[in-house]
Amino acid sequence: MNNADSTTALLVVLRHAPHGSSWLREGLDVALVGAAFGQTVDLLFLGDGVQALIKGQQQGPLGQKGTHPTLDMLAMYDIETLLVDVESLAQRGLTEADLQLPVTLITASQLPHLFAQHTPVFNF
Repeated sequence: MNNADSTTALLVVLRHAPHGSSWLREGLDVALVGAAFGQTVDLLFLGDGVQALIKGQQQGPLGQKGTHPTLDMLAMYDIETLLVDVESLAQRGLTEADLQLPVTLITASQLPHLFAQHTPVFNF
C-alpha cells in the first residue's frame, strides 16, 4: 500500500469483468474523480475484476470501449496502489505476468485488515 495514511485513503473494489456491464468503468471513474480531488486512492481487483488488467484486451461486444486507456491514466492521477487477489487470478488461470500493470498481490486472509484500514470503501 502507499505511504499515505490509509484511514484517509479511499478504497475502490473492482469485482466485475471489463465487458458486459458498466460496473468496472464506473468504479474506475470514482477512483479518478477521487484522485482529481486530492484523495489518496487504492484499487483492489477481486473476482472477475482481475480480468480488467489482462494484457492486450480489445474492445468488447458491440464496440464497448476497453478499460486499458483508463488504466493507463491511473499513474497520471497518482493512483499507484493496485492490489490484486491472488486467488482470483489463480481461479481464472492467470498469473501476475499476464497483467498489464505492476500490482501487489494479496491473499484472502489479508482482506479483512485491508478493509479495516480504509475509509471509505466503494464496491463495484
